[in-house]
Amino acid sequence: MPRSGVPLAEKPVLQMAPTVDLPAKVCELVLNAGPDSFSGLAAAGFRTAKSLPGEWHESNCRLYHKAFGGCEQAERGRTEAKELAERTAVAAQRTQKDSTAVLRQRLQGIRFWKADLQKEIEDLDAETGLLAAQKLRLERALDATEVPYAIATDNLQCRERRQPPDLVSDEVESELLKETELIRNIQELLKRTLMQAANQMRLNRDQKEVCEMDWSDKVETYNIDSNCGRYSNQSTNIQFHPSSVKFEASISTPETWAKFSHDNIYRAEQEKLASINLRALIDNILHDVSKDLRTQCAAVNEAFAKHCEELDDTKLKLEYHLEKVLKEIGNQEANIAALKQAIKDKEAPMKVAQTRLYDRSFRPNVELCRDEAQFRLMAEAEELTESIESLKKKLLESEQSLRNLEDTRMNLEKEIAVKTNSIFIDRQKCMAHRIYYPVVQKLAGY
Repeated sequence: MPRSGVPLAEKPVLQMAPTVDLPAKVCELVLNAGPDSFSGLAAAGFRTAKSLPGEWHESNCRLYHKAFGGCEQAERGRTEAKELAERTAVAAQRTQKDSTAVLRQRLQGIRFWKADLQKEIEDLDAETGLLAAQKLRLERALDATEVPYAIATDNLQCRERRQPPDLVSDEVESELLKETELIRNIQELLKRTLMQAANQMRLNRDQKEVCEMDWSDKVETYNIDSNCGRYSNQSTNIQFHPSSVKFEASISTPETWAKFSHDNIYRAEQEKLASINLRALIDNILHDVSKDLRTQCAAVNEAFAKHCEELDDTKLKLEYHLEKVLKEIGNQEANIAALKQAIKDKEAPMKVAQTRLYDRSFRPNVELCRDEAQFRLMAEAEELTESIESLKKKLLESEQSLRNLEDTRMNLEKEIAVKTNSIFIDRQKCMAHRIYYPVVQKLAGY
């Protein structure tokens, strides 16, 4: 069995021809050839630089053997070339099939990450929309706080127009100050939360853009690999690209390729989770804000109602006392008039007593006696004088009392006017204005 693997029996007969079919005369000529085969000096010039017949036959035999060896080697080469072509064809087909299978596996991996990225993009987009709705609620809630703040500050300004002694720092003012401070704190909180929401929306959009770029690259890669997977030996758009059979300097590895998408999805999940937590925080903030504002509004309204009841009660008591003072003034005026009349009524008896004493002072001589009549007339005059003095003193006291009553009346009337003004401010100005206080839903941003 030769190296070519082909049996000797199957080889052509030509291979054995040089050793079997040589002519007998040629062999004899080769054997009988010698220096004495030709004689004569006439042929001496023709033998110069010429080979002998034996050499000629030997040269031909060598050529025959060389031709036979060349044919045999060529046949072995053809057989080996055929076998090599068959092996390389099978190997090329196998490697192409393996490459196609690997490309299909790669397409599955790309499809997997592409689907995950697309899901994250959609989730981030939906989450950003939900966060934008929450941000709109925050803006509406912030705008809604302007009305309570305007009402509270207007109430404080209106109550500054109260008159003394009602211009006091009472419970209503304390509650109003608490309300304005609460509203300012809430506005600051809502503004900070709005900034957080805007920043989170920006982060969501940035990460969504990163995922979209990654998704876009994978879509393009998927299309490229899909086209590569459809290439075959019969494709018309295939050609040589010798420079492509090498790795690029900045090429990634499967690990870094998967890690890149994994990190993008992980960051997207983190931003989505942060956005969800922020939305829950905004819900809690808006719920607490609306509740706190309505609770403080109820506390202010209750303080107003309680203070108005106190004002009403005080006003009624002042009016009751004013009525009593007016009645007492009337009585005192009648009393003064009676005292004046009593004093006037004492003038005639005084004149009578003094005239009697005067006339009796003209009694002559011994008749000018300090008799019982004289003593009685003098006692009468003194009694009348004391009575008049007492009446005048009482008259002065009554007049002073009347003036005091008049002052009290004026103070009562002024105080009633002050209470009326305070009631008007608290009830008509402040409480009537507070009916426009926003409801819970509006304060919550709806």
